[in-house]
Amino acid sequence: MRSQLRRLVHGDNAKADDLAQETFLQAWRKLHQFRGEARFSTWLYRIAYSCFLQARRKSSSTEEGIDREILDQQTSPLGAAELRLDVERAMRRLSAPEQDVLLHVVQLGLSHDEAAYVLAMPLGTVKSHAKRGKAKLRALLADWQATSQEERA
Repeated sequence: MRSQLRRLVHGDNAKADDLAQETFLQAWRKLHQFRGEARFSTWLYRIAYSCFLQARRKSSSTEEGIDREILDQQTSPLGAAELRLDVERAMRRLSAPEQDVLLHVVQLGLSHDEAAYVLAMPLGTVKSHAKRGKAKLRALLADWQATSQEERA
């Protein structure tokens, strides 16, 4: 769950920790509402995502994590850092629902059913956003694939 929150807040560990603490407080308060319809971890992901959405509504800043990206670029191999930056930039060009679905399905490894539960979306909508988001990412990152193939040749 902390990993989910770190990704949602673009690497701001302090903010992710605050949201994780709020998530656990809400989970404790609402423990009696857990009905076992989903795994306990999926239920926590949903609470964490709700906490994130509430914090995002309160926050006026929309661009976060840029300084961290620059620091990471200096400490990791250049090609990997550039690719990661380009992937993050490409992700930001997707719609918010596409970003949220890909975060939960691809990065966190949830099933489509679990992501639908966490995001409170119909299963078909989750699948559509995942398919559309992946296609957009492929198109946006096509230059990386071409460059990678040229380097191998």
